Amino acid sequence: MKASAGRPRTTLIIIENLPAPFDRRVWQEATTLRDGGYKVIIACPTGKGYEKKFERTDGIDIYRYNLPVEASGAVGYLMEYSSALFWQFVISCRVLVKHGFDVIHACNPPDNIFVIGGFFKILFGKKFLFDHHDINPELYEAKFGRRDFFYRIMLLWERWTFQTADVSIATNNSYRKIAIERCGMDPARVFVVRSGPSLARLRIIPPVVSLKKGRKYLVGYVGVMGKQEGIDYLLRAVSHIVYTMKRRDIHFGLVGGGTELDSMIRYAEELNVSDYVTFTGRAPDQKMLEMLNTADICVNPDVANEMNDKSTMNKIMEYMALGKPVAQFDLTEGRFSAGEASVYARKNDEVDLAEKIVELLDDPARRKRMGEFGRNRVINELEWKYEAPKLLAAYDALWR
Repeated sequence: MKASAGRPRTTLIIIENLPAPFDRRVWQEATTLRDGGYKVIIACPTGKGYEKKFERTDGIDIYRYNLPVEASGAVGYLMEYSSALFWQFVISCRVLVKHGFDVIHACNPPDNIFVIGGFFKILFGKKFLFDHHDINPELYEAKFGRRDFFYRIMLLWERWTFQTADVSIATNNSYRKIAIERCGMDPARVFVVRSGPSLARLRIIPPVVSLKKGRKYLVGYVGVMGKQEGIDYLLRAVSHIVYTMKRRDIHFGLVGGGTELDSMIRYAEELNVSDYVTFTGRAPDQKMLEMLNTADICVNPDVANEMNDKSTMNKIMEYMALGKPVAQFDLTEGRFSAGEASVYARKNDEVDLAEKIVELLDDPARRKRMGEFGRNRVINELEWKYEAPKLLAAYDALWR
């Protein structure tokens, strides 16, 4: 696998919303490409624990840039995206001069990285691959609850991204359908590469009983603390469990950071359930594994909306990889991923979610069956090793 100059083909992966190697999907893709013979370079933001502007990890060069703000409003997003685009372009030019590259692999959000991909495609003949992580028009609507001028901008950016891309990869068939039907991309150039968990990373380890805070049960959560993640629904479910169902034997461990973390901590205080909830903030893998391995069940309270209904959530498959039964709202891709490993509450009904959680905790035999089903599904169907060849096939299509 050689480029024209006799060097290995090189891909520059650009991500904006998480640092590498913390972004689990991107890191799995990067190491798969490295093992497939590519030289891999990543441009990404800094983050807690990832402050170095440059480092080489596992043979992969990582260039990082600072973002001025973690956005939560329209003006904040404009500042964040403009700054990110500027530094991504600067790093791309630097990498072109220092290393050379053959492919720009752009991971959204946002959908404006096509500007950089198009620049290097037109002027230097580079390939542009779009890695479709989020459906941004639906994400915008989920965050702000409206279809306004900025929503239409999201639709334009999305269409221009697919028009610029030589190949795109989708996390599921719902996203593939959007690429083809809404954005007009050739079906032969759209590849489904799911975000399968790595069992080498998601290890089963002994529980840490102290995380239960003296209670009989622990319910685990790992993920972003944002508006569309439904942490407010989960906290209201906790309130129902504690004060209506009179269950004082259940603790909740929530792992993850994000723009809504502080407001969710305050909301737990308002609901008077702080004593029943541990917020860890963003945590390293070891702390995440300790929480999930200790949990009796895991929960996915993602709000039922167009965005979440069509999106595959990594956390569901991570729960399954550790043999944990899941409670979640009934969403299309969530049900596809979990199948019989999950119970499904009525959409956006925190009372039904609360009752499903308690029902599952009170049935250890059912929990065992569900956990075994989920882990076996990961081992036999969903693990990343089944997706890696699909990623390499998408890259092969760049040169067909």
